[in-house]
Amino acid sequence: MDVPKLLEVATLLVPEEIATENDITVQDIWEYLREDEWEVALGLLEELGDVHSLPGSFWETLTAAAEQMRLVRSAAWCHWRCYETRNGIIRVALTLRSASESRRQAPFDGAGVLRPMWNIGNRTSSGEPALNIARLWVEFRPFLEPGGHSSVRLAPLIPSQWQHLEPGQVITMHEDQSIAGTAVILEIQRPATAATE
Repeated sequence: MDVPKLLEVATLLVPEEIATENDITVQDIWEYLREDEWEVALGLLEELGDVHSLPGSFWETLTAAAEQMRLVRSAAWCHWRCYETRNGIIRVALTLRSASESRRQAPFDGAGVLRPMWNIGNRTSSGEPALNIARLWVEFRPFLEPGGHSSVRLAPLIPSQWQHLEPGQVITMHEDQSIAGTAVILEIQRPATAATE
């Protein structure tokens, strides 16, 4: 399927009554599609998807469109949202230790590339802390530097191991045995039911 058709299919999956913070609606997106403004339409569809919970098929369609347009970060974001549709959303406020306090000396890409370990309170059979892996997406920033602070989204490797978390809990990030950062859980959204697919 070509890009315009993919964007049309995605647009049809958005309820007409929803709007972005800037009052962009499905009708506006149709106008951009008529004008062959595909990249603008894709960005606005992403915004609408962040305002209202939409099915995984919406995000899969946007992923395919972004990949065909070679928009790497948009494709990664839409793929990330596909994961969240299936597994739920975990948002945290992360503060990294400074370069003098940790192994990390350089910023890392915020687009879901880093897969650190997290101490979320789980234990091994011998009672030692068990670290759990989750990819990390930095919100509203392309990267995060040592000592930096940002809201981030987490995509656990094994989501079922994260079910006990609640807003307000503190977890720690590890890139080795030492603590690389501390995070406070901001939001937990359980996955949507299969009926919404």
